[in-house]
Amino acid sequence: MPEFLGPIKGFGTTFRTMFEKVDTVEYPEVKNPTAPRYHGRHQLNRWPDGLEKCIGCELCAWACPADAIYVEGGDNTPEERYSPGERYGAVYQINYLRCILCGLCVEACPTRALTMTNEYEIADDNRETLIWTKEQLLAPLLPGMEPPPHDMRLGQTERDYYGLRTAGVPAGPPPASGPEGEAGEPVWALAAAGFSEAGAPLAGSTESGSTESGAAESGSPESGSAESGSPDAQSTENGAQQ
Repeated sequence: MPEFLGPIKGFGTTFRTMFEKVDTVEYPEVKNPTAPRYHGRHQLNRWPDGLEKCIGCELCAWACPADAIYVEGGDNTPEERYSPGERYGAVYQINYLRCILCGLCVEACPTRALTMTNEYEIADDNRETLIWTKEQLLAPLLPGMEPPPHDMRLGQTERDYYGLRTAGVPAGPPPASGPEGEAGEPVWALAAAGFSEAGAPLAGSTESGSTESGAAESGSPESGSAESGSPDAQSTENGAQQ
């Protein structure tokens, strides 16, 4: 190729694509949906009764490679309870000037208190506003939740909370409707008590209860033989009497 055609060859890709239709997204009016497991801003989740899942263990801060998380744990008291167990996250901050959105903090959390949402619009021109506090990171209260501090509603100890199937769910379902249209007991409270939304006993709880009661009333074969006595024991007693 002649030397004077060199610049034209260099712009070949430009000339070839300049007349093609451009796929332009009119951001922020039009936003492309993110992937389901996109690593966006963080969220501190709650239990279905409104208590916080964070227990102030600081494992997320230790796992963060950018040292972007700061946690101070506090002690729960009978008068002020913010989470199940002994401690809760009294101070929680994430510095998004340092955060690289890697998700290692989520993997380190033992109670699934910290998750990442699909929100990515966290840019700002002020350094102070990029340090998010606990109040900004907490999940909003849904219907049926009670703002802490309050007593544990889902059980007597923290083990009752961690044994729930909703241990990884950020929020619980809305409360069930009462017979007169008023808000009744939440669905999770009815299920824990062994009743359906209509107030009828659940099939599994009724069957298990009848089986246990029947076994207690009839007694096992071993207990029955112990009460009536075995043939060897009866013969021994008869020999002693003779």
